[in-house]
Amino acid sequence: MNIYALGEGSFSVDSSKKFVPFNPLTDNPQDRKGSLFIHVQPFLLKTEQDLILMDAGLGFKNPNGELMLHDNIRKAGFEPEEVTLVLMSHLHNDHTGGLVMERNGRMEPAFPDAEHVIQRGEWEYAFSGKSTSYREPIFEVLQRSANINFVEGSGTLKDGVTYELTGGHCQFHQVLKIESGGETYFFGGDVLPEPEQLIRKFAAKYDFDGRKSMELRERFGKEAAAEDWICLFYHAKNLAIGKVTEEDHGFSVKSLENI
Repeated sequence: MNIYALGEGSFSVDSSKKFVPFNPLTDNPQDRKGSLFIHVQPFLLKTEQDLILMDAGLGFKNPNGELMLHDNIRKAGFEPEEVTLVLMSHLHNDHTGGLVMERNGRMEPAFPDAEHVIQRGEWEYAFSGKSTSYREPIFEVLQRSANINFVEGSGTLKDGVTYELTGGHCQFHQVLKIESGGETYFFGGDVLPEPEQLIRKFAAKYDFDGRKSMELRERFGKEAAAEDWICLFYHAKNLAIGKVTEEDHGFSVKSLENI
């Protein structure tokens, strides 16, 4: 197995955009009226050349005070220091919290030796102060100490790793495609965040351009089915890793437990 869903948990988020842990087994959704309920799943992919992290979660800590993302990487059988590439679909709060950590009272990059691949337009917008969906202190830490590779538009990062500027969820959102070991892994970020959004055709009001995101999901669904991609769903409740089939009535997604 070389792909791992690093589940950080389930959360509710209301108009304050604050993420509050939510246990579906013990917590009542009715107690959090007006909230969205989401699940957070960064991914780790081992290729012949790299150990790749795709998005970085909320940055919550475990009971021992350790970054949950680091703990989950270790549970997958690796050390955080082994991560060589951090591929970011975009920079919203729930995707970037695990990029930094506190050490000796100082905030530092959580993956100081890794190359961080970020769309330049997304980075500049995150610093603009126009949206509360971004946490500027995180980017200040990265700017000071991290290895950042700013990309623009769509292109090839290296052999087997490509990125595509899609917009949709936010203006400078990108999706990633990685070819390794005879498989193609597709990470759609928040343009294709969960299987249900592929199966049900709708335009989400929380997207920068909901109609464009809907059209992109249709396109990526067709390509995934035709080319047998392994799709990684960042906000999936249960089915985080799966393959897509196109049928007469639309799409279906089959879970892949062992890859």
